[in-house]
Amino acid sequence: MKQRIKSATVLLPALIGLTLLVALFSVRYGAVQLSLEEVFQSLRHAFAGTESTALNERIFMEIRLPRVLLCLLVGASLAVGGVLLQGLFRNPIVEPGLVGTSCGAAFGAALYYALGATFHFNTGPWTLPLAACVGAICATFLVFVLAQSKRSGKSTIVTLLLTGIAINALFLSGVGFLSYIARDPQARSIVFWNLGTLSGANWNSVVIVGISTIGCILIALRYAKHLNALMMGEQEAQFLGVNIRKLKWRILLVNVILVAVATAFVGVISFVGLIVPHLLRILKGSDHRFLIVNSAIMGGLLLTAADLLARMALRPAELPIGIVTSIVGVPIFIFLLRKKNYFF
Repeated sequence: MKQRIKSATVLLPALIGLTLLVALFSVRYGAVQLSLEEVFQSLRHAFAGTESTALNERIFMEIRLPRVLLCLLVGASLAVGGVLLQGLFRNPIVEPGLVGTSCGAAFGAALYYALGATFHFNTGPWTLPLAACVGAICATFLVFVLAQSKRSGKSTIVTLLLTGIAINALFLSGVGFLSYIARDPQARSIVFWNLGTLSGANWNSVVIVGISTIGCILIALRYAKHLNALMMGEQEAQFLGVNIRKLKWRILLVNVILVAVATAFVGVISFVGLIVPHLLRILKGSDHRFLIVNSAIMGGLLLTAADLLARMALRPAELPIGIVTSIVGVPIFIFLLRKKNYFF
């Protein structure tokens, strides 16, 4: 027990230090390489309230820095969403999109790309994130409604999971149909959005995702002890005073906000919410008070490293970040499955 507490105490500063190091590399390297002097000069001008006229300094302040900050926030959102759902379902292979959130967001974005111009559904730069967010909320709400029992009005964890799989298939079919009827530029936009991209990062998106991420993480920490009790089983958790119905709805609501807002701005990014909780459980156990905090940092670290790799692999072009996370995530996930003997 003492050894586990000690490892948990060491892990947090190590993750923070490694995240800062990767973030520094990410703001420096890309299609244009920035020096440390240009980075510090840009920050100095920003703190002084003066606008820099140097091209590289403007690249740092207007493109690189908001992109890295958004990357950290989105990674934190997806990872914490994975922790919450895995704790709620007591299943280590659950990921945030399983209750329909990610596929609903993808359908909303596809609807915008395919039919937005036809129906003049374009009110500015917020239309796409709004459409994705509405799609995510609608899909998740549909899962909740369909999973409820007619007799008791309640829904079991298994029913929620199976309903989520069905709704995901339905909305993915909708995305495929919209891609089929869309014109080539629109279909290409749908494909790229579904592969994930951080190229549209700006300070407005950083503020909005930052508010949702930090707020939801603080709320999630309030329910960490309840999730720890739920690990022993629903009946045991009820004996300890946990209201299972309220806990389920509140955790699912927090997950929807985390994943929907993040996905609305960057597209569908897979495996972050699945891999990060696994790695942390191997390192230091399943206490959700530690998992939530460390998952937020490790999720940001993983996504920032993936974004750096995506920008450096085909420089000056860049790979969709969803491809990078899948290439890295699949072998890690298979290794974890074999290590935990999920294959028979």
